[in-house]
Amino acid sequence: MRKPFKRILITGAAGRLGTEMRRGLVPLADRLVLGDRVNCQNLLEHEEELVFDLADEAATIAATEGCDAIVHLGGTPAESPWEDVLNSSIRGSYHIYEGARRHGVKRVIYSSSVHAIGYHGINDGIDCDAKPRPDSLYGVSKCFVEALSSLYWDKFGIESACLRIFSSFPEPADRRMLWSWLSFDDCIRLVAACLTAPYLGHTITAGMSDNRIKPVNMTNGGHIGFQPKDSAESYRAKIEGKTSPVDPADPASHRIGGWFVNLGHPNDEKAV
Repeated sequence: MRKPFKRILITGAAGRLGTEMRRGLVPLADRLVLGDRVNCQNLLEHEEELVFDLADEAATIAATEGCDAIVHLGGTPAESPWEDVLNSSIRGSYHIYEGARRHGVKRVIYSSSVHAIGYHGINDGIDCDAKPRPDSLYGVSKCFVEALSSLYWDKFGIESACLRIFSSFPEPADRRMLWSWLSFDDCIRLVAACLTAPYLGHTITAGMSDNRIKPVNMTNGGHIGFQPKDSAESYRAKIEGKTSPVDPADPASHRIGGWFVNLGHPNDEKAV
């Protein structure tokens, strides 16, 4: 059976989610191009490895050549010193979109984050059209790329899905994840739906499994056709049995960004 894509570039392919995409996107592409600044392990016949730093404009743009789509997971994985955020996540993402423009790549799936909107209240009932309220420099970089992808759609016709991923891990680790968890399999389903949707345009949507509590309205991505199949509910007894109740005096308990709102400036912390 013919696959929808010949070549998909996955940035951050050696990371947690990149490793999952390596297995999950096999049905969609003849070849997966694995981009990271470190080597990926256990390459398979259908995989091609490119080792480069996203901050390297020439190398990043070259990596996009010949690709039909890009799944952009690369960049700083959490709050980091400003220079790291600037070079890897902001400059690096600009290089990805410039590569897409120059080489005719028409669809980019970007791993944005809840931290682009982390200061919204957990009871605000926001949807994906809510204004950015980043809770960190990491979150600021996600807002930048969401704006960048909007420009490249309106001006250059490159479709993007910005996936505000909340908490994607093998299983929920704390009480917050009882509502914020996105299973690895649902993350793959979400990316695959974005890659194959008939129309994407510029879409911002939330990445969560079918958890019982839903503080964020995900209907913005209805045209994508994503149907989560997993839920954090089966982990509830285990989580509640091993973790303390939420402290209402903790600011993190009131914001959808969780403990990121309690972080100081990363450059100050580095200097201590």
